[in-house]
Amino acid sequence: MPKPFCPPGSEDDILKRLSLHFPDTPETLLIGRGDDCAMLRPGGPLCVSNDLFLEDVHFRRSYFTPEDVGYKALAVNISDLAACGARPQAFTLALGLPDDVDVAWLDAFFAGMADAARPWRMALAGGDLSRSDRLHISVTVWGEAYGAPDEPVFLARGGAMPGDSIFLVGQVGLARVGLAVLEKHGRSAIERWPAACAAHLHPLPQVDAGLMLARAGSNARPPVLMDVSDGLARDLPRLLDRSGRKDGGGLGAALVLPRGQLHPEVSRYAEAHGLDPVEQALLGGEDYALLGACAPDMLPPLHAAIPGFMTIGVVTEEGLTCNNRSLEDVRGFDHFGEARHA
Repeated sequence: MPKPFCPPGSEDDILKRLSLHFPDTPETLLIGRGDDCAMLRPGGPLCVSNDLFLEDVHFRRSYFTPEDVGYKALAVNISDLAACGARPQAFTLALGLPDDVDVAWLDAFFAGMADAARPWRMALAGGDLSRSDRLHISVTVWGEAYGAPDEPVFLARGGAMPGDSIFLVGQVGLARVGLAVLEKHGRSAIERWPAACAAHLHPLPQVDAGLMLARAGSNARPPVLMDVSDGLARDLPRLLDRSGRKDGGGLGAALVLPRGQLHPEVSRYAEAHGLDPVEQALLGGEDYALLGACAPDMLPPLHAAIPGFMTIGVVTEEGLTCNNRSLEDVRGFDHFGEARHA
């Protein structure tokens, strides 16, 4: 029997339920929730990021469970910290709630968000609540930069040089397949496409890899790094923009992405739909893999230390190619445009 609909009675009711999942005993805060502001206890420089997570833009309740929504809303922000080599510490949460959200949904949502926070003991420092016509979620995260307070290591975009090796940590294209099959089949797609659906519904931020890359950068020229959220083809130029160029222009890249390196579900989906699996991996979207470039002599220890670390190309003076094909006509996701491919 389905549970009866039980709407939250007030903001205080929602906050009480939230406190069941996020006890207000933060180690990284001097003052946590309940006042007009939180007071931080930073041990060093902080890295800060914010993302929106909007119903029918970033997720659909038709195939996202409440736990999935809560988990992913925080996980995509944690991925930004991973991309800078920062250790997650805490976050704030702003929620716009429609009238059809009840207490059971909120409990599950908070439980999913707590699952994402738990590995890093992230504190929920505060936020805001409002009524909305659709679910509107805004999360701001912060984390501590790696290294000594007076010498933090921040893994930024830009700074690569021609001849640097381009690397990837994690899968690309898999979440794109998950989105496609979930849109078509709903949650029944999970049975046939388990890895792809998990990649879209429950992405794993590469925090450990980011910290290892920051550690490696503390003793050498730091790698350049970002997370892949709009597809490899769109994000690669962002990584290389202004890198090593006195004229302010971007560098190029020659990628080598064999089909054998792609996840089997990416290849299977592409073949079933008459598509090029490599192009599907390039278009990607919401992969939350780490994309970076580093000096070639850093590769052996990184391959040994970081699970899933793959070398996929080299930085060049100009032009973008993959498997000797130009990427000029291959575009990833754009919120204000649309994905295109040749």
